[in-house]
Amino acid sequence: MLLTIPQLLNPAQITKIHETLVGAPFVDGKLSAGFAAGRVKRNEEMRPEPERMQRLVRIIMASLGHHETFRFGVLPHRVADPIVARYTPGMAYGEHVDDPIMGSGGPRFRSDVSMTIFLNAPETYDGGELVIRTPFGEQQVKLAAGDAIIYPSSSLHRVAEVTHGERLVALTWIQSHVRDPARRELLYELNLAREQLLKDAPGESTTAYVDRSYANLLRMWGEL
Repeated sequence: MLLTIPQLLNPAQITKIHETLVGAPFVDGKLSAGFAAGRVKRNEEMRPEPERMQRLVRIIMASLGHHETFRFGVLPHRVADPIVARYTPGMAYGEHVDDPIMGSGGPRFRSDVSMTIFLNAPETYDGGELVIRTPFGEQQVKLAAGDAIIYPSSSLHRVAEVTHGERLVALTWIQSHVRDPARRELLYELNLAREQLLKDAPGESTTAYVDRSYANLLRMWGEL
């Protein structure tokens, strides 16, 4: 399931992130890649510095924690600190899947869901589309600054070459309480129906059935 989250970050937050990145050191993105990904990865990533990272984490995590699409679409258990990646002309990231186990610098966790948050307006750079292979063909994603997309970490995906301007994104990975993407999608859609029924017909027996089914499916499939 691919889920777009419009305006995850508002313009003031985007401005604050850009201010935080002024003068930040960027290093070769291959340094954080595994062997397979390192062969196709051509980008730069911000070298983590404690003060800058604290600001970025505070801005991004605050928005994630309050966003219902993220909470119910991902069912997050652990969320990695974000990485800021930069692509300038000639840079791209070939087709790959994300590492299944992450957290070499801290607690280890399983990557179930990947998230890309776009930090630059799409008209400021050419190319740089996130291309995700799905059962229905390739989906090309290039969103407004502040918008985000979430997708299974097991998906084959790539970043098209940037030919002009600068592509700037924040990336994070999540271990979900429900590892199977098909089950997460079912729970997400069932919850949409559940919330609408709770709003429109809170006293109906059908609402109670759907509410109970959602809770028990989450209990059945959820992991701690």
